[in-house]
Amino acid sequence: MADAAVSVPPVAAPSIGSRATAADLKASGARIESPSDRFRAEILRLLDGLRAKGLTRPGAVAALFPRTVLPQTTYEDVVAALVSGAHVLFFGPSGAGKTNLAKDLWDLFPKGAWVISGCPVLDHPLSVCDPVAARAAPPCPICQRRFAPDGEVARFDPARVNPRDVPAEFVRLREGFGFARLQGSSEVFPDHLTGNINLRKLEEIGDPMSPLVLEPGKLLQANRGVLLVDEIGKLPLGTQNVLLQALQEGTVTPAKSRESFPGNFVALCTSNLSDLDNINDPLSDRLTSIHITYNALHAANRRIAEIARADDEFAFLPEVLLDAGVRLIEAWRLRNSGDNPDVGEVGSNRTLIDVGQRTEAIAVLAGHELPTPDDLKAGLLHAMRGRIRARSGDSFDQNEARVREFIDRNLDPALKRSAGVYWCRFFHDIVKENKSEGEALVAEGRRLSADAALKDQVAQGATVFPKFRTFVNYVGEREHPRGPVRPVDAGAAVFQLLEKYSLFTCAGAEADDDAPLV
Repeated sequence: MADAAVSVPPVAAPSIGSRATAADLKASGARIESPSDRFRAEILRLLDGLRAKGLTRPGAVAALFPRTVLPQTTYEDVVAALVSGAHVLFFGPSGAGKTNLAKDLWDLFPKGAWVISGCPVLDHPLSVCDPVAARAAPPCPICQRRFAPDGEVARFDPARVNPRDVPAEFVRLREGFGFARLQGSSEVFPDHLTGNINLRKLEEIGDPMSPLVLEPGKLLQANRGVLLVDEIGKLPLGTQNVLLQALQEGTVTPAKSRESFPGNFVALCTSNLSDLDNINDPLSDRLTSIHITYNALHAANRRIAEIARADDEFAFLPEVLLDAGVRLIEAWRLRNSGDNPDVGEVGSNRTLIDVGQRTEAIAVLAGHELPTPDDLKAGLLHAMRGRIRARSGDSFDQNEARVREFIDRNLDPALKRSAGVYWCRFFHDIVKENKSEGEALVAEGRRLSADAALKDQVAQGATVFPKFRTFVNYVGEREHPRGPVRPVDAGAAVFQLLEKYSLFTCAGAEADDDAPLV
């Protein structure tokens, strides 16, 4: 069975909002698990389900990441790190997909969790009434006081708390409650991570342990879930040290507080190459580094562009044009090193995604029913120019000229390559390399492709041009034209591209999706 993305339904769980007591949870055999333990169990469960559906082990691992296109070895590294309970640092060039990968991992993380009703940091109900659980996951000071005799924290003893008195609620972890995202910058200070005690509310309420007094920072918001830190190397060293304490000890002390709160989470961090030296060594040592770079296979880069267009409302962008745009970006990556940081993102995955969208937009503005090679050329310039880092007018103009010259020099070869591969696939797979059949099809296509009346006949079902109908069906099955674009129009548009760029020959244009880029 071919490997593909296959969904695995979650195991039966209480519905969100279900209420119980800690006694009920104890009776059901519930136990406290760390976020990394829960993540490990969920990944293994999903992999088992995917294998049971017929996927190979590598296919099952890749299927965990339906929106991220990476080499198989990278998928394996990520899964191994998380199953081992590690925090991870994804590093690599800007626009390589690091943040998207981290978001995919949050999507994988199991969201349902039992919490103490009203706890601001989502303590597990067993943590206040089970001594073993309390040692594994100490409850926050607010819950300690809540379940201590006469509200005295010093007298809190989980062995003396009646589980029937601990209200439990099943919640879905979400932004601010089990998931927090932090964007690294020099202006992110320690209290952004720790949170603080609101002194004005404290004065109004008069109770330092009221949940209303605590303003949880990002680390407390992530407790029992996931913390995503984008560009961790841009955080000031003092802020990095606060994160380090949480990773080492699983606790966080809010500003203006004398008490420590639980801060137990899985950290998913990203960094561009230029910021790696800014991550302090002790913090770096707590993270498993995984290199995320651009894909070396054309098929993978094509898939990135196609995923981005999955929900596109545009009726039809010929595959030959999209493929040529991807090839040109790949050529830029291969021939332009990191010598100029101002153009470091010109060849990024974000540019790959932009090319199809900009080409379509330019075609619409030009009033073209179907995008043309000129629309692709303009779309490439728009997408690549938009990724130039603007430092001054002169430097921007110089880099724009460099991009424009590159497109002028390399677009025609990319189009010829894409058209050749397209024709060769059809010639090998459908025509079975029968030259006379191929010549007959080309003859019909040349009569039909520019003749609106003949195309109308084909669209209306007339039994004419049987050879070319085979090509129209092939285009329709590969490219799924939508909206007002008829299959015959799509087929004719692709035929015209092949006639212009491939000359209907396979010389030097074998299918190469799985060949490494060189």
